[in-house]
Amino acid sequence: MTRVLLVVNGPAYGSDETYNALRLAIALAERDDVDPTVFLMGDAVTCAVSGQHTPDGYYQLDRMLRTFSRKGGTVACCGTCLDARGLTADRLIEEAARSTMAELAAWTVEADRVLTF
Repeated sequence: MTRVLLVVNGPAYGSDETYNALRLAIALAERDDVDPTVFLMGDAVTCAVSGQHTPDGYYQLDRMLRTFSRKGGTVACCGTCLDARGLTADRLIEEAARSTMAELAAWTVEADRVLTF
Protein backbone atom coordinates (compact mmCIF):
# COMPACT_ATOMS: atom_id res chain seq x y z
CA MET A 1 0.00 0.00 0.00
CA THR A 2 1.42 3.37 -1.03
CA ARG A 3 0.94 6.16 1.52
CA VAL A 4 0.33 9.53 -0.12
CA LEU A 5 0.21 12.77 1.86
CA LEU A 6 -1.31 15.83 0.19
CA VAL A 7 -0.54 19.10 1.99
CA VAL A 8 -2.92 21.81 0.83
CA ASN A 9 -2.22 25.47 1.66
CA GLY A 10 -4.34 27.47 -0.79
CA PRO A 11 -7.65 29.21 -0.11
CA ALA A 12 -10.88 27.27 -0.42
CA TYR A 13 -12.08 29.32 -3.35
CA GLY A 14 -10.20 31.56 -5.73
CA SER A 15 -7.47 29.08 -6.56
CA ASP A 16 -7.80 26.14 -8.92
CA GLU A 17 -4.87 24.46 -7.12
CA THR A 18 -7.00 23.69 -4.07
CA TYR A 19 -9.87 22.30 -6.16
CA ASN A 20 -7.46 20.20 -8.23
CA ALA A 21 -5.70 18.93 -5.10
CA LEU A 22 -9.00 17.58 -3.81
CA ARG A 23 -9.88 16.10 -7.20
CA LEU A 24 -6.57 14.24 -7.13
CA ALA A 25 -7.13 13.18 -3.52
CA ILE A 26 -10.49 11.64 -4.45
CA ALA A 27 -8.96 9.84 -7.43
CA LEU A 28 -6.23 8.43 -5.18
CA ALA A 29 -8.79 7.33 -2.58
CA GLU A 30 -10.60 5.36 -5.27
CA ARG A 31 -7.52 3.19 -5.81
CA ASP A 32 -7.06 -0.02 -3.83
CA ASP A 33 -3.29 0.41 -3.63
CA VAL A 34 -3.19 3.91 -2.06
CA ASP A 35 -3.72 5.16 1.50
CA PRO A 36 -4.21 8.93 1.07
CA THR A 37 -4.22 11.70 3.68
CA VAL A 38 -5.10 15.36 3.12
CA PHE A 39 -3.60 17.87 5.57
CA LEU A 40 -5.17 21.33 5.30
CA MET A 41 -2.98 24.27 6.32
CA GLY A 42 -3.28 28.05 6.17
CA ASP A 43 -6.36 29.25 4.33
CA ALA A 44 -7.02 25.68 3.14
CA VAL A 45 -8.58 24.85 6.52
CA THR A 46 -11.64 26.76 5.29
CA CYS A 47 -12.24 23.91 2.82
CA ALA A 48 -13.49 21.86 5.78
CA VAL A 49 -16.09 24.41 6.92
CA SER A 50 -19.46 22.68 6.91
CA GLY A 51 -22.48 23.92 4.97
CA GLN A 52 -20.79 25.91 2.24
CA HIS A 53 -23.11 27.68 -0.21
CA THR A 54 -21.76 28.35 -3.68
CA PRO A 55 -23.44 29.46 -6.91
CA ASP A 56 -25.31 26.79 -8.89
CA GLY A 57 -22.94 24.60 -10.87
CA TYR A 58 -19.95 25.51 -8.68
CA TYR A 59 -18.05 22.88 -6.69
CA GLN A 60 -18.36 22.64 -2.91
CA LEU A 61 -15.12 21.67 -1.21
CA ASP A 62 -16.73 20.47 2.01
CA ARG A 63 -18.67 17.91 -0.05
CA MET A 64 -15.52 16.92 -1.91
CA LEU A 65 -13.76 16.26 1.42
CA ARG A 66 -16.71 14.16 2.58
CA THR A 67 -16.49 12.11 -0.63
CA PHE A 68 -12.74 11.68 -0.11
CA SER A 69 -13.32 10.48 3.45
CA ARG A 70 -16.12 8.09 2.40
CA LYS A 71 -13.71 6.50 -0.05
CA GLY A 72 -11.22 5.84 2.77
CA GLY A 73 -9.12 9.02 2.87
CA THR A 74 -8.10 10.83 6.04
CA VAL A 75 -8.69 14.59 6.44
CA ALA A 76 -6.80 16.66 9.00
CA CYS A 77 -6.68 20.39 9.70
CA CYS A 78 -3.81 22.35 11.21
CA GLY A 79 -4.97 23.36 14.69
CA THR A 80 -2.93 26.56 14.75
CA CYS A 81 -4.37 27.56 11.37
CA LEU A 82 -7.91 26.89 12.62
CA ASP A 83 -7.29 29.03 15.71
CA ALA A 84 -5.87 31.88 13.63
CA ARG A 85 -9.10 31.94 11.61
CA GLY A 86 -11.42 31.59 14.60
CA LEU A 87 -12.65 28.18 13.44
CA THR A 88 -13.78 25.66 16.02
CA ALA A 89 -14.57 21.97 15.57
CA ASP A 90 -18.32 22.62 15.51
CA ARG A 91 -17.89 24.64 12.30
CA LEU A 92 -16.12 21.79 10.47
CA ILE A 93 -17.39 18.70 8.70
CA GLU A 94 -17.34 15.62 10.93
CA GLU A 95 -14.72 13.98 8.74
CA ALA A 96 -12.09 16.69 9.38
CA ALA A 97 -10.00 16.18 12.50
CA ARG A 98 -8.01 18.87 14.27
CA SER A 99 -4.33 18.02 13.99
CA THR A 100 -0.86 19.24 14.90
CA MET A 101 2.50 19.95 13.33
CA ALA A 102 3.87 16.90 15.16
CA GLU A 103 1.28 14.69 13.47
CA LEU A 104 2.07 16.26 10.08
CA ALA A 105 5.77 15.59 10.71
CA ALA A 106 5.05 11.94 11.49
CA TRP A 107 2.87 11.52 8.40
CA THR A 108 5.56 13.18 6.26
CA VAL A 109 8.22 10.73 7.44
CA GLU A 110 5.90 7.74 7.03
CA ALA A 111 4.60 8.73 3.57
CA ASP A 112 5.90 7.19 0.37
CA ARG A 113 4.91 10.35 -1.53
CA VAL A 114 4.29 13.91 -0.33
CA LEU A 115 2.49 16.35 -2.63
CA THR A 116 2.06 20.03 -1.83
CA PHE A 117 -0.49 22.44 -3.22
